[in-house]
Amino acid sequence: MTRRLAYLGPPGTYSEEAALLYDSEASLVPAASLPAVIDSVHCGEADEGIVPVENSLEGAVTFTADLLIHETQLKIKSELVLPIHHCLLAKAGTDLENVEIVYSHPQSLGQCREYLRRRFPNATTMPSLSNSAAVEDMICSDRIAVAVAGKRAASIFNVNILEEGVEDNRSNATRFIVLSSEDSAPTGKDKTSLCFSFDADRPGSLVGVLMEFSNRGINLNKIESRPTRRSLGRYFFLADIDGHQEDSDVRSALDVIGEKVSMLKVLGSYPQYSPPE
Repeated sequence: MTRRLAYLGPPGTYSEEAALLYDSEASLVPAASLPAVIDSVHCGEADEGIVPVENSLEGAVTFTADLLIHETQLKIKSELVLPIHHCLLAKAGTDLENVEIVYSHPQSLGQCREYLRRRFPNATTMPSLSNSAAVEDMICSDRIAVAVAGKRAASIFNVNILEEGVEDNRSNATRFIVLSSEDSAPTGKDKTSLCFSFDADRPGSLVGVLMEFSNRGINLNKIESRPTRRSLGRYFFLADIDGHQEDSDVRSALDVIGEKVSMLKVLGSYPQYSPPE
């Protein structure tokens, strides 16, 4: 059966590119926002949803992190990494010397910050809901405008590519995760994502959790924090570790950690991404 895969639309976004990279045969379901991607899976319009979680230049996509913590019980079942190469797009006849507005998704504006500062020092950067929406915003603007988006968006909307590779760092890449009702079975080369919090701020609390991984030889890939939304200075911690939650060492660590924290949520176990050779 063809997989129904929700992504941040409309067509022409990097999320669509990631969706096609993940499953080129999938029936793609565009969603208007990241929460709408998750809602599409919750209500059965899609079997899975793909969302950005981390960028090599801008760091964590905090909106996605908050959705995973607060808004869904869906599990991470896969991950992939998409190289991101932005293009400067414009309508035919645009006077580049007098550009007033640059449209793009907020993450993309951040990834091209230095380029835009040099290229359009007097222009206002304007966030759009997606890179594809940025091109639509540019087309509809009554002011002199350009957009930062990908090649696919240029083709879809029939606008000109003025310059390619305008990101500040050529190693720019975004990590995407696939959400589903269930995560993946062990493969022998897996990753587990989790979040946890403490009922009080005590010295050594976080170290005590991390030592449970270290003592068992479990590699910690990433750790970050997000506000609990309950009071200032209180945080959820999100971590990625090597191994599957069904692995004995990981299971042992999680059992002990569960007794040390006030909340522990396993976000999913899934195969570690391996770049194509």
